[in-house]
Amino acid sequence: MKRTAIFLKIAAILWIIWGIVHVFAGVMTMKFIGQGDIASAVGGIADKVDPATLQMAYPAAAGGVIGQHGFNLFWIGLVTFICAFYIWKGNRNAIFLAAIVGGLADLGYFLYMDLGGFVNFVPGTVMTLVSASAIILSFYAYFSGRSAAS
Repeated sequence: MKRTAIFLKIAAILWIIWGIVHVFAGVMTMKFIGQGDIASAVGGIADKVDPATLQMAYPAAAGGVIGQHGFNLFWIGLVTFICAFYIWKGNRNAIFLAAIVGGLADLGYFLYMDLGGFVNFVPGTVMTLVSASAIILSFYAYFSGRSAAS
């Protein structure tokens, strides 16, 4: 098996893991919002923050915003999960779609959550490293395969 194919398969596995984690996070966030438990939804996302500081009366709009975030986590995870199976086969569109969707989602996470100091290294920062690794591996495989074909 060529090295590029191995890199694509590793990237696909990383996107499967990343996608499952984000689908789960989205479902849990929406579940808490559906139960009216905004503090638990926020605490599940900002897991480094003392849960006691999150116990307050949130406006309904805050629940809406967090619920929308949960829905976004869900669909972003689902898209990258589906892309992973096409990345396994070397599909160019899937490589770029997963990189755009998952990569930009994690860029926002890194800028506002990681750099803000609101999250623990596991699972959040680890998932950012997983998506970055998947992007690097799949881009390397795609672009080195293109230059070899030229």
